[in-house]
Parts: sequence; C-alpha cells; structure tokens
Amino acid sequence: MLPHQIELLSPARDADIGIEAIRHGADAVYIGGPAYGARVNAANSVQDIARLAEFAHRYHARIFVTQNTILRDDELEPVRRQIWQLYEAGIDALIIQDMGLLQIDLPPIQLHASTQTDIRTPEKARFLQDVGFSQIVLARELDLEQIAAIRAATDPVRCNLEHFIHGALCVAYSGQCYISHASTGRSANRGDCSQACRLPWQVTDSQNRIVAKDKHVLSMKDNDQSANLEALIDAGIRSFKIEGRYKDMGYVKNITAHYRSLLDAILEQRPELAPGSSGQCSFGFTPDPAQNFNRGSTDYFTHGRQQTIGAFDSPKNPGRPIGYVRKVNPDSVDLITDDTASVLHNGDGLCYHDLRNNLVGLQINRAEPLGQAGHWRVFPKDPITSLRDLRADTIINRNRDMDWVRTLERPSAERRIAVWIRLEDTDDGVQLQLIDAEGHAGRATLACSKEPARDLARGQQALEEHLAKLGATCYQAVSVDVATAQPWFIPASQLNALRRAAIEALDEARLQGYERPQRATPVEPPAQFPEDTLTYLANVFNHQARDFYARHGVQVIASAYEAHEEEGEVPLMITKHCVRYSLSMCPKQAKGVKGVQGQVRAEPLTITHEDETYTLKFDCKPCEMHVMGKLQPHIKKRGVVPAADRATMEVPVQFYRTQG
Repeated sequence: MLPHQIELLSPARDADIGIEAIRHGADAVYIGGPAYGARVNAANSVQDIARLAEFAHRYHARIFVTQNTILRDDELEPVRRQIWQLYEAGIDALIIQDMGLLQIDLPPIQLHASTQTDIRTPEKARFLQDVGFSQIVLARELDLEQIAAIRAATDPVRCNLEHFIHGALCVAYSGQCYISHASTGRSANRGDCSQACRLPWQVTDSQNRIVAKDKHVLSMKDNDQSANLEALIDAGIRSFKIEGRYKDMGYVKNITAHYRSLLDAILEQRPELAPGSSGQCSFGFTPDPAQNFNRGSTDYFTHGRQQTIGAFDSPKNPGRPIGYVRKVNPDSVDLITDDTASVLHNGDGLCYHDLRNNLVGLQINRAEPLGQAGHWRVFPKDPITSLRDLRADTIINRNRDMDWVRTLERPSAERRIAVWIRLEDTDDGVQLQLIDAEGHAGRATLACSKEPARDLARGQQALEEHLAKLGATCYQAVSVDVATAQPWFIPASQLNALRRAAIEALDEARLQGYERPQRATPVEPPAQFPEDTLTYLANVFNHQARDFYARHGVQVIASAYEAHEEEGEVPLMITKHCVRYSLSMCPKQAKGVKGVQGQVRAEPLTITHEDETYTLKFDCKPCEMHVMGKLQPHIKKRGVVPAADRATMEVPVQFYRTQG
C-alpha cells in the first residue's frame, strides 16, 4: 500500500463474512488461519482462506492472516508449514507477535506487527520497521500526539501505521495481560483469554473499606473513533482497523459500511489521498453502529485521559431507549414507545435496569399493537415472575431489532469497479474493449457480417444498452462508446457472448495485474533493540525468539510468563485505565482543590471476585495501573504444556532462565 492510500481493515470470523466485508467496502480483511491465532475459536481452513483471497483480489483488496500467538519450540515447525500453505493459498500478509518467526524459513510474505507486540513508543516502532515489518498495529491507548511522534520516527514508504477504530477494548495494553493465565491457565497471548476484565469486582482500600461493590471496574466501553478519522489520518494512520473476529455477519456488514461511508466522504474532500482498493459501494440500508452489540462508546485516550471510558455497571449490551412500561400483566407487559412510529417485532430483544442497576434481558415471544399509536403488548419468552423488578414506568431499551437483523441477513451491498466500454471495427468484425480506472483492459473480438441497423439511432441505442448490461459482475459501465463506422446489426446472443468474453479477459487482466505485497528487507547491520534487558513482559516463549533478541543487542532475556518461571507477585496486567481516577480518588484530581489536596493518598487498592484477589498499584509518572498477583499453584503444577498436547510434541520443550 502506498503512503497516500487509506485502508479500511475489517475482521472475518470465516470466509463468507470476509467476502461480505469486501462487498461492504473493506480494503483488507484479517482472518484466523487453521491454528495459532489470537482468537482460538475463530480458525479457518486453508481452502476457505484461498476462496476469500481469490474474491478479494478481484478488487485488489488484501487478506491478512492472524498468526499472532506466542509459540513453544515444538510449534515452530508446524507453524512454518502452515504459513507456507497460506502463502500458496494467496494471502497477502501475516500478522504476528512472536519474533521467533523472523528466525525461521518463511515465504516472501509481508509481515505486520500485531498489537500484541505492545507498540507504544517511537523507538519500538522504528525497531520493528527496521527488522522487516511493513505495517505495525499501534497500542489502542495512544493519543494523537503520541501517534504523530511514532509517524515522525518511522518511514511512511517502508511502514504503515495501523490503528483500531471500532469494537471491544482490552483494558490492558495488548500483550501485557496475564490474569487469565495466572488464574485459569488460559493464556491471552495464546489466544484463549478468559476475560476476567468483564467480571464484577469489589474494590476495597488499605483499611478494608468497600470503595465499590460488584462493579465491572475493569470493563471498558467499546471503541468508536467515528469522529476522529481525519485527525488520525493527519497524525499518520493509514490502516483503520475494526475489531471483531468473533462477531457475526450483521456486525461486519454494518460497521464496515459505516466506516466506508465516513472514509469515502473524507477522500472526496482530500484529493491527495486515495482508497486502498478498487470499486465503489452502494448499500441497501443506512449504516447504524448503535444497532450492533456495544457497551456504550468511547474514543478512549485519543484526546487524552477521560473519566467516562468504563462500562462499570455491566459488560452487556444496553441497547438504546425505546419507551417505558405502562403496566405489568400476569403473562405480558404493556409498553409505550417514545416514538409512535416505532414497531416492535416478534424476537426483538429488550432490556432494563433493575433496582440494583443490573441489566435484565427480556426477549419478545409475541408483540401486539394495542390500537393506540405507540402502545404495545409484549409477551416475553420467559415467565413474568423471572423478570426481576419489572414495574410501571421502568425505562425499556431495545438491544436487538429483528427488522434490522432480517435486513442484514439479505444481500445488502454492491461493490462495482468503474469501466469504460468501447466497441470498434476490425477487418472481419468488431472488437469490444473494457478498461478500468487503473488501466487494466479486457478485449474480445467477434467475427461477423457488418450489416447496418435498419434504424441507425435505435441501433446505436440498442448496442449501448446491451453492452452496458454488466449484470452480476463486479463492474459498472461509466460510458459506452460505439466507435464503429456505423451502428451494425449484431444479434443479442452474439453481443452477450462478446461481452462475457471481454469481462473474463478483464478479470484475468486484473488478477494478473495484482501484485502481492512483498516482505520488507531488514536493515543491515541489524537494528539494536531499544533496551538491553527483557523481562517476562516481552513474551519470549521459544529459543528462536530469544536468539532474535540476542542478535539485536539484548543482553538479559527472561522467559514469557507462560513459561512459569516468575516467582511471587508480579504485574499481571498493565493498563492505562486507572480505577482510582475513574472512582475520583486520584491525587492529581485533588490537586489545587482547597481542603482536599493532601487528603487523597496514592495507596494501593484491592479488587476481589469470589476467591480471586489482586492488588492495584499505581505508577503515576507514566499514569498507569498495575494489577498485581501471582500464578495459582494448580496452574504452575499443571506445567507449561497441557497433558493433552504432550503426546503430539515433536521436540522437548525447554525454556531459559537467563537471569541469575
């Protein structure tokens, strides 16, 4: 991708969703391969990925495969074989975390540094560029000034900056969270996070006083950068990434179409910029991000620290207000909608907050209008008695609109590549030529007798109309030029065959003209890593990764947390989110406030859920929070390799203790 191109990057749980992402405007799609991706339940076969790549390349769109887990020594060879298979299937880039992959025999495929590599500084970004990464996924927590600093330290010709613009937020810096592994043995760095951040926690201070009870204090609202796209472009972002490899088809269609529309509007006003692939999209619906699962929205730290980034009451989808309860009946609920034009449907999902402010769901089994506009009677799927605290005047939200769902279950977008069509004479007939905006041409000839049309004007019109009928192809005629000596009479069957042949030729020309991105060449001599010591936070889990860092100047290298070599309490999560700040307990918030300054202390807090307890420590200089804890004994006893995997290991697994 060139420095002036803007890429919309969409997720795909499977190939069919990926194809719809392309139809709805994605310039690139990222998808999990058969194994070793950071979403363990979003794997896809090589054959399906090949099908997706073939479709994408029609539009010169790209397919990235996530290979972004940390790997054991015994996994490196299977991963190498899988990468070669994916390369032969036509993929365009690998998204990786494990630096050991740079030490083994890979095909000449472009490499992207996953957000799991924790890219927060210009120095780290420059290093990754210099060792051969062509695209780097920045930490979600960066503000515009920090992004601009990274852009200034890197070369836009050699390395694109990628940034998440929508979807679920990890509360920790990506790659810097070990709570899941410490408590359950399920490693986030291995694609199997247990999502402890979405649990309710009790927060207590050093004197065991309850500061917050059963609050989801580690749960973030969902990322939404809709209002910041142009500012991010100006800061240096060129790839705009939508989160959601577990999300369904409707989500991907809607959110991709939403950002496609926003980016197209910017591109129309900024002629110095260009889209990252071919074709114009049209939609059979109006994109609306609020229709999909969300926990409320935030633009996170884009404009600096904000207090309203958390979804502390519930990690569920609250939906949008639709009305209120008029009456609760023995087997139904009477509702009044705020908008009398609103229609409730069988299967709609409703919800409300109970007296403890917990979100309670209510699915409509049957909805009946009561005759007066805006008045409805709904019969829930579950018994009325199970709907806690449901009462008159309760505000009702809708978090699932079946009419919207059905809209997106149907074909909902077209993506067409503009072509210019020209018909001209040859010695023994005619030639049809289709040329796209990028200069690719498809040509086909027809040998025929040149009989003038009886009515020249109608003959001209008929030729133009027939030639412009591009039907279910990916092309749309901008103009049709009948440049023959005069309008000839050509039977419709022959014209159709001629047009099909020209389209096939153009398809082939576009595929032949598509160039897969090539792997960047690392600088020589090898770039030096910005630090000479690496702790477990560097996620070094195999010998090849260790050798990589040693080759780039690192002197002391500890093993990944998953190697079970860390003793005692360590930071299990490092996050820009600060619980003290969100609870208005930060000393910086009290600075200058008369009667308060000096009363708020930077003492640790404790969070507890059932039998799990962690200490919160605050590093105020970088304004970060550390969640402190240690590996559970039963997890340590289990060992580095699960028992189920030991029988299939190809080589013994060993890890270095390089300190002491």
